Amino acid sequence: MIKPVYTVYERNLLSEIKMEPVPNHVAIIMDGNRRFAEGRDLLPLEGYRHGASTLENVLNWSKELGIKVLTVFAFSTENMNRPSEEIDGIMDLFAENLKKIGDDGRIHKNKTRIKALGKTNELPERVQEAIHYAEEKTKEHDEFFFNIALNYGSREEIIHAVRQISKDVKTGKLGVIDIDAELVNSYLYTSGFPELELVIRTSGEKRISNFLLWQVAHSHLYFTDVYWPNFRKIDFLRAIRSYQQRITVRE
Repeated sequence: MIKPVYTVYERNLLSEIKMEPVPNHVAIIMDGNRRFAEGRDLLPLEGYRHGASTLENVLNWSKELGIKVLTVFAFSTENMNRPSEEIDGIMDLFAENLKKIGDDGRIHKNKTRIKALGKTNELPERVQEAIHYAEEKTKEHDEFFFNIALNYGSREEIIHAVRQISKDVKTGKLGVIDIDAELVNSYLYTSGFPELELVIRTSGEKRISNFLLWQVAHSHLYFTDVYWPNFRKIDFLRAIRSYQQRITVRE
């Protein structure tokens, strides 16, 4: 009886959401893969495999709702401190799935452009090749944008932007007076994308964890206790509905 009730609730919630504006740019901190695996006596890598399937679903749900940009936190610079065997397995998974996504008919049907954000030049060569493959295969698409933060840290991103701005000031390309929020935005990895409006974090943690610190300035935050591999469409819809309700109250 529970499943039919949820199906009706999900359908009604989807209808309500489609009657209100949805965020153009949503970001997700996909947390809880390892804890999901531990709770089932699985290896950590299996949690990430389940999480990859969830991400495929979220891409479909985002497109269905009319969201324009989805940015996900897949692997942080801090994650590099994990056991080498686990990291190697995760990197293999990234390489496998990035190549797969570059060939996915749904990606091309939905005109989805793939972009990796972060210090990708420090990733294993097989992952860099897969990133290049996915980005090249989708570079002409412009209806939906899917950003994957890999070896990403927001402080590092801001430092990188500051260094680039400093170089351009030094060479005379910029004047100090030219530096404002709009200019800084243009030097970040997310340059050219709509302002971030909603950040979702799974697993019950209530922190940003060095993710899009500059971009999150005016965003709405939504936290859920669900581990990422268990994240359902109804959980996603609840997050979007929460955003819509807060926007309505603010207006």
